[in-house]
Amino acid sequence: MNEKRIHGLFVLSVGLKGFYALIEMASGVALYLVAHESIINFLGEFITDERLQDPQDWVASTALKLAQGFSLETQHFYAFYLFTHGLLKLAVVVGLLREKLWAYPACFVVFGAFIAYQLYRYSFTHDVGLVLLSILDAFVIVLAWHEYRLLKKHLPTH
Repeated sequence: MNEKRIHGLFVLSVGLKGFYALIEMASGVALYLVAHESIINFLGEFITDERLQDPQDWVASTALKLAQGFSLETQHFYAFYLFTHGLLKLAVVVGLLREKLWAYPACFVVFGAFIAYQLYRYSFTHDVGLVLLSILDAFVIVLAWHEYRLLKKHLPTH
């Protein structure tokens, strides 16, 4: 594969990470701004409708467990987590797209930490989405490493 294609793949994958970071930030803000009672009421209506149709519905049962443990503190934690996670990821993405040298090591550390945390969470939840996110993060790290080596090779030596 030639360097131009690899770079294009790098830009595309980093751009996807940036788009996902914006979604996380928006979700964090929305979660903070929506009243706790509104979320509980929505979950209650969803659960009731689904359980009336099928009392054994896995989605409704899972939503019921979520609603029972969804405190105001939990809501604020997830709002903060989503926003700061997205903001950190977006800062790295912007640095990578602007070819800032600091962004490459930051990418390795930040996305490596995300992979570790996602795989740790997977051990409890078995959510395949966490594995897919980890694969995308690893892919971005590999491409960023390649770009970093090329960028350093073309820097003027002092």
